[in-house]
Formats: sequence, C-alpha cells, structure tokens
Amino acid sequence: MNPRKVLRIARWEVSKNAGQLDRRTAAIGLVVLLAVGALTPMVASEGVTLDDGIYRVGVSQDSPYYDPVKADPTFVAVEPNAQHFPERIDVLVQRGQPIVAADTPKGKAALAEFRKTVKRYNDGLMSQESDQAAAFPVEVSVRYEEQTGLRAGASGADSVATRTTRAGEKRLGGGDGTESDGSESGDSATASPGAGETGDPVQAPSVGSGGSLFGGNARGGTPADIAPPFPFESLVLAFAFVLPMNFVIQAYASTILDERVNERGELLLVSPVSRGDIIAGKTLPYFLGMVAIASATAVGIAVLTPAAEGIAAIAATAAKSVSAVVPIALLFLAASFVGGMFARSFKELTFVTVTLSVFLTSYAFVPAIFTNVHPVAAISPLTLVVKALRGTAFSLGDYAFSTGPLYLSAGVLFALGAGVYREEDMFTQRPVPLKFLDALDSQISGRRSIAKVSALSIPFVFVGELLAVALLFALPVSLSMPVLLVAIALVEEVAKSVHVYAGFAHSRFERTFRSAAVLGFLSGLGFFLGEKATAVAQLVGLPNLELGQAAFGTVTGLGVETSPLALLGLLFAPLALHTVTATITAAGATRDRNWYAGTLVAATLLHAVYNLTVVSFLG
Repeated sequence: MNPRKVLRIARWEVSKNAGQLDRRTAAIGLVVLLAVGALTPMVASEGVTLDDGIYRVGVSQDSPYYDPVKADPTFVAVEPNAQHFPERIDVLVQRGQPIVAADTPKGKAALAEFRKTVKRYNDGLMSQESDQAAAFPVEVSVRYEEQTGLRAGASGADSVATRTTRAGEKRLGGGDGTESDGSESGDSATASPGAGETGDPVQAPSVGSGGSLFGGNARGGTPADIAPPFPFESLVLAFAFVLPMNFVIQAYASTILDERVNERGELLLVSPVSRGDIIAGKTLPYFLGMVAIASATAVGIAVLTPAAEGIAAIAATAAKSVSAVVPIALLFLAASFVGGMFARSFKELTFVTVTLSVFLTSYAFVPAIFTNVHPVAAISPLTLVVKALRGTAFSLGDYAFSTGPLYLSAGVLFALGAGVYREEDMFTQRPVPLKFLDALDSQISGRRSIAKVSALSIPFVFVGELLAVALLFALPVSLSMPVLLVAIALVEEVAKSVHVYAGFAHSRFERTFRSAAVLGFLSGLGFFLGEKATAVAQLVGLPNLELGQAAFGTVTGLGVETSPLALLGLLFAPLALHTVTATITAAGATRDRNWYAGTLVAATLLHAVYNLTVVSFLG
C-alpha cells in the first residue's frame, strides 16, 4: 500500500463530495450534530420523563396527600369525585375512607407508584428535621468496587458498605473496623460477597462502578434509598458516539454505489493504483471524520464529568473513550462498504445499510445496558466508554475481549468487499445474495483456501454467539439454553459451508462426493483451528456464566475437570464434529441450493445434539 497514493485518493474523495454537498444539507447536518451535543448532557442529567401525567389521582387540596401528589409529575391531581371513579380516576383519596385504586393494571400500577411517592415525600420531610440521628437512626453508604477474584464466602480487604448508628459505626464487608479519621467503630461484622453462590472464582471482567456519571460512584442514604445501579446517564452519553456514525456511513456507502451506478469508478480501476490503495483512500476521510466527531464528543463529555479534573485527565478520559469507539467505527465502515458493493440501487442500499446499522447498534447497546449488573456487559465496547467516562480503569485484556472481534470482523469485511472491487463485479446488476457468493468465491483460489476462509469466519461466529448470549441470558435457562444451542449450531454450520457452496456454484470444484469429502474435511479443520482463538473468552471469565459455558465450552472443549486423556479427547472432539457436519453440507452443495439448505438443517441438528450432550453430561 502506497501512503502517497492513498492520501491523494483521500483528497480527491473529499473534494469531490464537498462539491456535491449543498448548503441546505450541510446546515441540516450541522443542526443535528449541535442538537446531539446540546441535548445529550441534558438528557443524561435529567433522565427520561415519558411518564409525566400518566396517572390521575382524585384528592382534595386540604388532604395531607395533596402535596405529595402535586410534587410528583407522574400524577395529575383532580377533584375526588366518586362518580368519575374508576373511568376517569386511577386512585381515589377521600377523607375518612381507605384509599382505593381502579381494578385495572393501570390502577394497580398507579397505587404502587402512589405509595412510593408518599414514602419519598415523608423521607423528604424527615430530612428537614434538625435531629437527623432521630429521623434516620440507620444510614447506609455504598461504594461499588471492582471484582477482585474472591471466592464466595471470602471477605474482601476493602470496605463495601458502612452502617452508621447513634452508637457508632459498623463496617460490613471486611476490614479492621477503624475509620480513616482515627475514630474506632463499634462491633465489627463481615459480610460474604456473593454468598449463596457456587464458590467458583469471580473471573469475569468487572464492568464499572455504580452511581451517576456526574455524581461519582458512591451512593448513600437510608436503607430504603439503596437500589441496584442502572447506567442510564452513561448509556445516553455513549449513544452520542454511535448516532453520528449512521450519518457518516450513509454518505460513505452512497459514494461507493454512485461510482458503480454511474460507472465513474472505472477511472480508478484503470489507474496505476492497487485496489487496496483505492479502498483505503476512499475510506480514510470518513474514518477520520468519525474519529474527529468521537473525539469532540469525548472531550465535551469529559469536561462535565467529575472523574476528569484538569486538562491531562480530560485528555486521558477522551483518549480511552475514543479508543473503544474506533473498532465500532471501523466495523460500521466495513459493513457499509460491503453494502455499497452489493446493492443494485440506492433504494436497496438504504435497506442494507439500515439493517446493518440496527444489527451493529444492537450488538453495541444490548450488552452495555447491563453495565454494573451482569458481566455480559463486557461484550460491548461501549462498556469501556462507560468505564472511561467514570474514571474507572480497564485492562488490556478487557479491551482485547470487547474490541478484538470487531477489529477482525472489520478486516474480513473489507477483504470480502475488495474481492468484488473489480470491473466484472462492480458494474453488474446481480441480487445481493449472488453478490455475496461472488465475494466469497473471490477469496477461493484452491482447495486449501477453503480452510483459510473457514478460519477467517471465526470473528463473525464469535460476534454472533456473543450477541446470542447477550439477547438470551436474561431468559429462564430452561428456555434460553435450547435456543442458544441451536443458534450456535446454525451460525457455525453456515460459516463452515457457505463458501464451499459458493465454490461449487461457480464451478471451481468437481461435483463429486470425493471432492465434497475433501472440502468438508478442510473446512472443518480450518474452522477447528480458527475457533481456538475463542479461548480468549476463558481469560476474562465469560464461560463462568451458564450461557457462556454453553456457547464457548462446547466449541473449545476447555474447562472440563477430568483426566488428561479425557480432556485431550474432548479437545479434539469438535474436530470430528466440524469435519463430519461440513462434509454433510458440502455433499448437499454439490447438487443445488435446495439440497444445500436441507443438508444445512441436518448438520445444524446434529451439531445442536452434540452441544446438548456436552452441556448436559460434561457441564
């Protein structure tokens, strides 16, 4: 790759598109970016208000319940007219009579929210008392700590929570009971972190500290005030990084398709530059634009966060955030490049890019929702953004686990699109599935390349399995486990067989069973060798989750406590499985598309039975 040629193509790309951008489009884009930048901190600090005025409470102004209802925007206070209950009133408060709610789901929800509102109001009145020790005899302060690999039942060295009473202070979660100011506490007590668990080491990566992004990671108050953390503010801020990417990839994919439809890309193809130089030069301006927008967003947010004090801290926080966003940007661009190379029209391109955007955004956001709640959040790079914005460090292993599959997937997608960046493919009108087969066929140069393509499919398999775990882990295990095993089997069988089918569809191989057996063995072998990279999941502890064990333990054969001989057999059992199932699908691919689909279903069921056996009998 020639840097000088790449930069020249990048300058040409910028000048060409800048000339086509009218003032109206530029103004709309600028307004959208300014709105995102202005509203994101506001929404993050204020929260959502979708439930304002959702419930109607019949209460008179002289009632002691009127002030709590009036202070809560969730309710609308109306006259307590019994004739309007329950048609127009959800909760009715009448003097001398019990409080009643409409016998509907909305009425029951309104009554539950009404009780919470009254309790919060009473707590607010108590907080104004001069004798706080009498008003709140028990005060709890909670500080969220990183997981340190302690076994269940073992006490930690650092304080997890403190309980303050009139008599003194008791330390919970270990420690010597001595406060930092030199005062001695009363009786000491220890709590077992994770008590009631199985006793396995906590190896999953920690996913950050609790608390508000703008308020630090400490929580305190009465016992009733302590609630599980939910990173709403952090997710809203992280969303600011991804939203502008959707605008950039639309422009990027459109310029790729424009050159194909108008056949202007032929000028670059006949120029003395390589396909790699062309693709890198056309992609570079959009990538730098994404990085610039992410950097500006990160700096703007870091300035508002208490975790970043000083220019050096702000710069470090922004750099960590951008480093976590870069692989997402690359994957967005790579997927858009492939979409631009496959689509036949701008209408079809819109469908492809929107589908890819929804899928990639889901992959980034669904796991990040469970930050501070579940280790599955480590799947998403946005979890690293949340940690960076809160001033929480993350290790290189955490970074590799969250971003590695995205880097690899982006590289493979660019290679796949480059395979059809040639005259015989760029200017032909073929459906997207056929273009996909053409791209796979361009990566096949012989039988040995079948193993290479199978190995290169591992990043997509890894991403698909991680997304399946993220989507299913919250469901009951009895329901999620069978669905997950079938989903894993289907993803892997498609990855092992679709390029073999592409080879037969383009008449690269003889349509004989012997050829199918050889190609099936090579595909299974390449996939087996490539999937050992998923052992990185063992390093960060995801297989300690029940669905993680099902997703990765069955394909790696690792983590089974048994004799070395049995462990060796289990390690190579997937090799036999992959070669057999790949041979089955290859045999179907020698016939036609219907035969291939039928053998794919059979191979998926066989693979699912194998996974179920491993999970059921070997754990």
